[in-house]
Amino acid sequence: MALKERPKPFLLPEYCKGCGRCLDACAKDCIHLSDQINPLTGLVPVELDLTNCNACGLCMDACPEPYGLRPAHEGEIQDFELEDPAKIFGVKPSDAPEPVDLPSEVLPLPRTEPLVIKGTYASALGALLAGCRHVYGYPITPSTEGAELMAKFLPKLDGTFIQAVSEVATVNMMYGTAGAGLPTMTFTSSPGFSLMLEGVSYMIGAELPGVFVNVMRGGPGLGNIAPEQADIKLACHGLGHGNTRAIVLAPATPQEMLDLTMLAFELSFKYRNPVILLGDGYLGQMTGKVQLPETMIKPGIPKWAVYGDAMHRKNVITSIFLTESDLEAHNVHLNAKYEAMQVEARAESFLCDDAEVVLIACNTPARTAKGAVQELRHQGIKAGLFRPVTLWPFPVEELKAAIHSAQRIVVVEASAGQLEDEIRLALSKAGVRQFPEIENVRRMGGVLPQQSEIMTRVLGRKEVLA
Repeated sequence: MALKERPKPFLLPEYCKGCGRCLDACAKDCIHLSDQINPLTGLVPVELDLTNCNACGLCMDACPEPYGLRPAHEGEIQDFELEDPAKIFGVKPSDAPEPVDLPSEVLPLPRTEPLVIKGTYASALGALLAGCRHVYGYPITPSTEGAELMAKFLPKLDGTFIQAVSEVATVNMMYGTAGAGLPTMTFTSSPGFSLMLEGVSYMIGAELPGVFVNVMRGGPGLGNIAPEQADIKLACHGLGHGNTRAIVLAPATPQEMLDLTMLAFELSFKYRNPVILLGDGYLGQMTGKVQLPETMIKPGIPKWAVYGDAMHRKNVITSIFLTESDLEAHNVHLNAKYEAMQVEARAESFLCDDAEVVLIACNTPARTAKGAVQELRHQGIKAGLFRPVTLWPFPVEELKAAIHSAQRIVVVEASAGQLEDEIRLALSKAGVRQFPEIENVRRMGGVLPQQSEIMTRVLGRKEVLA
């Protein structure tokens, strides 16, 4: 009777973790480690060269993975295809109902007299009126007062404020709360915002809403606690690793700190994406008149939420896509969403209809620039102010209209040209090639541009600070 031929080994790379036990077991040196990472596992599997294999089977005995090294029967190598169990068996059976949106409610507010409060307080009130009851944060000047106010108010409103152990912990607490479909926010300042960026990328990848109020301060490094605008590039182009974008709002008054915070929550849930509110240290601490709105929001529960009840039990939220084609498709989806956000571009123009000199500024420097425009008009110079309210998406169509008759453009900012870079990039992408040479008034390190410096630049064309 003829002996049955022993099968040689067959490797499924997706089940190999590269432990190397089979290498030690093989007496014929038929196995070696690959020099390539398997993209499905992130591990380096072994490779087989069965030229000298005597089918002893010792490698299969040494393999700790039951589906790693297996006997190769006729036709198995050609016929086998590793499949995703979720795709083979479909959706897991469940008696949970199909989730539906539980809509938010708009509740009336009694008319009140204006409040005189600082910008961080105004933003905190805006968040409360937008329905936010879950706030996390780590103290950092000049944003801390917003968190302090939330710590006082939220326990009385059946809400939660947690002083996290770090900014990294803060953003991950926000991830969990946002995953449950609930409004959540944090107050931070420049160094703290930098620490949150990994988590911001996770939230963007998982399509989770959340509001980040960054009251910018002087840098780089630890810098100081004075106002600056040097996080513009970070917010517009550096929100963590990967293909990340978020709407960036730039208030200029305590009233806008309230109004734009409420808008931030609305946009965050509309697009299932974080929204950044960029203030500056002066605006966060400055006191101003604030009128409360006529309505407030009682938030509902979106159908995509992982809320923990029966209706939402089938939902899954993740930013992990291990297969390249799946991750590419997800990025295509995100890019389409970013393109849809372009309609949210906002700006304010002041006396730009006939302006021959157009100043461009945002945040607190825009208020100084507005004063300069008024004084220049008093001196017979046709000056105007263009103020972008969204820094991303940049309101380039509004900008084109504002500079249509301009002979000079002067960018006023408390940074080394970060706002000017956004302007140049927006004009370039819009195909605008013909526009006046851009001049600037720049201060840095916590120093804000002064009206006298703007006047000097416009009237005398003298450098203020390069």
